Amino acid sequence: MEIQSKESAQTPEEERSQAVGDRIVWYFRRVVEILSAVVLAVDLVVVFVSVIYRYFLHEPLQWSDEVAQMLLVALTFLGGAAALARGEHLGVTAIRARLSERVLDITQALGGWIIGIVAVTLCWSALAILPLSLTQTTSTGLSESLFFYPVVGGAAAMFVFAIAALLKASWRAIIIAALVLVVCGGLWLLWGLLLPDSQPAPIILLVLGFLLCLISGVPIAFSLGFAALIFLWSDGTLPIAIYAQQIESGINNFVLLAVPFFVLAGLIMDVNGMSARLIGLVQLLIGKIRGGLQVVMIASMALFSGISGSKTADVAAVGSLLLPAMRKEEQDIGDSVALLASTAVMGETIPPCINIIILGSVANISIGGLFAAGILPAITMAAALILVSIWTGSRAKKALMEAPASRSSVLALIGGAVLALVMMVIIFGGILGGIATPTEVSAFAVVYALVAGGIAFRQMTWRKGVKLFIDAGSLAGMVLFIVAVAQMVAYILTEQEVPQTMAAIMTSLAGSYGNWVFLLISIVLLICMGSVLEGAPALIIFGPLLIPIGEQLGIQPLHFGIIIIVAMGLGLFAPPLGVGLYTACAVGGVSIEQVSRPSLKYLAIIFVCLLVITFVPWITLILPQVFGIGH
Repeated sequence: MEIQSKESAQTPEEERSQAVGDRIVWYFRRVVEILSAVVLAVDLVVVFVSVIYRYFLHEPLQWSDEVAQMLLVALTFLGGAAALARGEHLGVTAIRARLSERVLDITQALGGWIIGIVAVTLCWSALAILPLSLTQTTSTGLSESLFFYPVVGGAAAMFVFAIAALLKASWRAIIIAALVLVVCGGLWLLWGLLLPDSQPAPIILLVLGFLLCLISGVPIAFSLGFAALIFLWSDGTLPIAIYAQQIESGINNFVLLAVPFFVLAGLIMDVNGMSARLIGLVQLLIGKIRGGLQVVMIASMALFSGISGSKTADVAAVGSLLLPAMRKEEQDIGDSVALLASTAVMGETIPPCINIIILGSVANISIGGLFAAGILPAITMAAALILVSIWTGSRAKKALMEAPASRSSVLALIGGAVLALVMMVIIFGGILGGIATPTEVSAFAVVYALVAGGIAFRQMTWRKGVKLFIDAGSLAGMVLFIVAVAQMVAYILTEQEVPQTMAAIMTSLAGSYGNWVFLLISIVLLICMGSVLEGAPALIIFGPLLIPIGEQLGIQPLHFGIIIIVAMGLGLFAPPLGVGLYTACAVGGVSIEQVSRPSLKYLAIIFVCLLVITFVPWITLILPQVFGIGH
């Protein structure tokens, strides 16, 4: 491998220099991680105190929403930088895994250059906006520049981490990768000079650039960011300041604060033992039936999806507790991981799923309405998976979590599980009952998990607590940074009138063949896009494009929104490119090849359920009508 040969050729002085550099980067990473954790904690305090003042003291804090949004922007870019340093940004690795070591070294160096270019451009663009933002204030008198300082700092940190990762490649790979970028840029300029009329449109270059970055293994967020830069460079009509402006605006939304808080709530449950007790109770109740472990996995994922909202956190929590038991039962671990991934698709419509929050915010649909609309579709998918599991499964013999030995142990297990279920009541009751916004409910849920779990179980130490906030800041930052960058691509598509073009084509097809053609095309499109994009970008780009078309055709936004989310989830966990499937494989410690074939069985079941949900609208619309929540 090139990196190894490079290191073996180093002199002792070079090795010491590299060790010093690695330590400096490590300390800088710790600073960024701690800053993101502090920002998350402060944001939680601001929102929770605002809830107390609003609902109990009846004195709303006028400044709280704007301060919370500023902290959200800071969390996005600091957490996104921390996730980059920790190697947690999602990307497609199916092709890279099959490359030779030398080619892989070059693609890694190419990825380092691309990430560095995106980071430095984002920093430069944000600096270009700062002079103007210094002269503007918010409604409460705060400077608009406070929204862009975190963009500058976070982008600068990303650049440092990108260069540190780049320098781990061999010098040969670094130079070759740089030459590839320079040659591509030079050929484009030459093409423009010699044959300007035959140059492809900038929007075509955006798509090609994104696909090439994705194939090379560049994380999705930076693939989107680089593709947008290619468009800006080749189009030449938009100022560079628009880059940071649109990326910042993509995340500057109070509703999106629910994303890091629900992620944090799910991680707290795992750390303080609430997760294990909840799964233990489910296993005690239904684990001994035929296909019991599979049924426990489905039920557990449904429960966790109703608490954390993060599919990554849900898959990790449920998989880490149940997959070892399935191994002891000598069950097909590939089939077990495939079921885990399929239950995550089911969980996409269970409140308070993050993707529901994102779709509601970008498509201007009632988030409470989407929460209500998603419950029966999730039950439909869960019932289908449970029936198949009971039909094809066997009884567990030896690997069930040990049953409590005494009545007191059973009561303790029930008590711990009830504490977790109360959290679900808080979330569902608060949102569906219209008592509070998703953001306010999520903040209250985090405080409840910290206090109730801490008093009842006393498993969380200060060290675990600090690590918890660092992990949550990184995970939430990664998700939010993808959301932010996807907004830039969505802006470009809107500027290029892609929505109008799609609307004309889709409306024409629906007029000729009926709405069912539009619905099926949308499903196929979202499955394909969900497999190459992480869920959030697919929703941000295609949700606002497709939902207005559906409204023109008389399709209810709540109904169509759930269809979009399930279709996107199918693609997200579908082989061979589905990013979510790689997360499940990592939790299970298996290869994508072991999971691909059995996953098709479960995903086919989900697809049939999706068709039923699509063509029987009352499944999604009955509960919003009951709760009186709509568009």
